[in-house]
Amino acid sequence: MTDASRTHSRTRLGGIVRQAWRDLLSVYYANTPVWRWLKSGALVFLGFFLWMGGNVLTAYWIDATALRYVIAYGFVLIAWGPITHLLVVPVVIRLRRTAENPAVRRVVRHGSRINFTTFLVIVAVMGTLAPGVMLLDFSSGFGADGGDVTADLVCETDGDPITCELETSEGVDHVVLLSGGEEIDRSDEPPYAVSAPRDSLSEGPSGAQFEIELRDADGDTLRRFVRTV
Repeated sequence: MTDASRTHSRTRLGGIVRQAWRDLLSVYYANTPVWRWLKSGALVFLGFFLWMGGNVLTAYWIDATALRYVIAYGFVLIAWGPITHLLVVPVVIRLRRTAENPAVRRVVRHGSRINFTTFLVIVAVMGTLAPGVMLLDFSSGFGADGGDVTADLVCETDGDPITCELETSEGVDHVVLLSGGEEIDRSDEPPYAVSAPRDSLSEGPSGAQFEIELRDADGDTLRRFVRTV
């Protein structure tokens, strides 16, 4: 390929990218009522999908810190999407046409960048702090590894140490309490009572947490419970 051909290819590619960016901006700034509601609805749907999906995945990958930011992105987007397209974008468009104050004109000229940067800052803060309102605990439903074991686990997590025991335990040989993958306590006789100091628990997405594993005589896990303090 000659230098002229390479230059032509780069120029063409650059033109395609610029046109795609202009098309994206035209959709972003489309300001008819129908477009506002369509964009807001699409972002609410995307936000809800990321928020719920991230919480479900966190029940499986407890220590995956990156999932917190996915959850935060979706959680914030549910509100930020409609605010952006029903309020921020129309105001920016109006001020670009009517503002006479130079300072205001400078701000609105970068309105979309300011809005998106603010959004990312809020996502970063929410993902770092991980407030309880943002996190849903699916661990109880997804933390049990099937089997035909009949068991009713009762835990007392208000005190220190936390304690658990089985009210029914058909088919169970012994029970262990684990935190962060390490065995903290074990019981080999009914009611299979186990306990652990609160400061020995590992941190999960919704707070300190521990696992209770019901095992057979060979040490194989029959059922697993995840509990959050």
